[in-house]
Amino acid sequence: MSVQERHQAIVELLLTHGRVTVAELSARAGVSEMTTRRDLELLERDGLLQRVHGGAVSTVSGSYEPPFAVRSHQRADLKARIGVAAAALIGANETVVLDAGTTALATARALRGRRQLTVCALSVPATTELADESGIRLIAAGGDVRPGEQCFVGPLAERIFDELRFDTFVMSVGGVDSSTGISDFNPDDVRVKRAAIAASRRRVVVADSTKLGRVTFARIGPVRLADVLVTDDGADTEQVAALRDAGVQVVLA
Repeated sequence: MSVQERHQAIVELLLTHGRVTVAELSARAGVSEMTTRRDLELLERDGLLQRVHGGAVSTVSGSYEPPFAVRSHQRADLKARIGVAAAALIGANETVVLDAGTTALATARALRGRRQLTVCALSVPATTELADESGIRLIAAGGDVRPGEQCFVGPLAERIFDELRFDTFVMSVGGVDSSTGISDFNPDDVRVKRAAIAASRRRVVVADSTKLGRVTFARIGPVRLADVLVTDDGADTEQVAALRDAGVQVVLA
């Protein structure tokens, strides 16, 4: 098990159980307890846990969206597959809005090496990921940077969509429900998404299967706003069928 896989497993266990022990983690990963303690030290430095005697406890409340740093360790392999599948939907010479969020960031990584694209990034991590790509014309949306999430929000971030029009908006969300619609956690993020939706010809939603059937705090709009949903092949078949019945093209990565 690689370092990244160990760290992802630790974060997942903490989100599920709230507390883990060094002995348990060492046995699961097949490494020494000294190695596990080093893993916990690194994760604590990133604010992902708090070390206690004999193990660690979660620092994340289950009532709110986990921070970006935590989500970047969750289901990373699935998000990478979704990112590759979403990137495959984008053709040469397209103009693309790339949302904030960890799954949209996976799409940014999958776009590296591409040429003849114009990309407007709605987050600092996506901007950084594509900043040195010579084949991509990169536009940073600008505006206020929301701490922790590192996404652009506010009137300046929204204003760019008054001036420019795009072929595709790759949108990350907190929940996709065939009845209630598409939603996210933060109203400031939702206002930027709505502006991007209005300025884009096609909307591609990227969301892992845990978000299907989920309804979060701030509603973006009905599911018909999504032309395509790219999710993983662990998606619930009934949820997928309901979304397809609603007119959404569903791609299983």
